[in-house]
Amino acid sequence: MNAIVKDVMTSHVISVNRDTPFAVIAAALREYHVSAFPVLDKDDRVIGVVSESDLLAKLALGGGDEEMPGMITGILRHRQLEKARGITAGEVMTAPPVTVSPSDTVEHAARLMYLRGVKRLPVVDADNRLAGIVSRTDVLAVYDRADSEIATDIRAGILADETAADFGTFDVSVADGVATLVGQPRTRKQGHDIVHRARYVEGVVAVRDRLDYPAAGPDSFDAIANFPID
Repeated sequence: MNAIVKDVMTSHVISVNRDTPFAVIAAALREYHVSAFPVLDKDDRVIGVVSESDLLAKLALGGGDEEMPGMITGILRHRQLEKARGITAGEVMTAPPVTVSPSDTVEHAARLMYLRGVKRLPVVDADNRLAGIVSRTDVLAVYDRADSEIATDIRAGILADETAADFGTFDVSVADGVATLVGQPRTRKQGHDIVHRARYVEGVVAVRDRLDYPAAGPDSFDAIANFPID
C-alpha cells in the first residue's frame, strides 16, 4: 500500500555535465520549464544538482565581486561567493546531491524534499547512475486516488485482519481522501493501531476516528493506550 519512487518518478531526464556553461544551463531551465538539472560525470554518475537558486547567486551577489550581507559570514560566505563567480555547472552546482533510489518510499522522498527545501530529487541506482527524477508534483500524485479505491485498501488490508478474530465489526467510508472509521474495538490499543495503520494507506489525506472505544479498564492494553498516539 506504500507507493515507491519508481511508481511516480520521471524516467526521461534532462541532465548536464560538469563542463556545461552557465549560459547554456540558464537557457535550458527556461526551455524545459524545470527548476534544476542533475549534473553527471563521464560515467553518468550523479555528482551534483544545479538549480535556479545556484544560478541566482551570480545576479544577487554581483558575480562574486560585491560584499555579502552582514548575516552571511564564514564558510557560507565563501561558498556563495565562489558560486557567484562560477561559469560552469561544476562550479555552481550544489554537491554532494541529495538523492533517492527507485525503491525508496514516496513518503521518504517527500520528507527529504521538505527538510532540505528542494523541489526535485535525482533518482539513482546502486551504482549512483541516474535512473530518473522525482518532483514535488510527482510525490503529491499519491493523493490522486478514487475514494472507493482507498476504502477498498483499508477494508482488505487492515479491517479484514481485525474482524476475523473480534466480536466487534469495523467499516470505513472515504470522502475526498478523508477516511472515517467506525466499529467497536475490544481494546483502546487495538483501535489506535487501526487508526494509525489507516493513516499510511496511499491516498489518505486524514483519518477521522469514530470508533466506539470501551471504557479504560484494568488490563494492560488499555493502560498502554492511555498514552497519546501520533
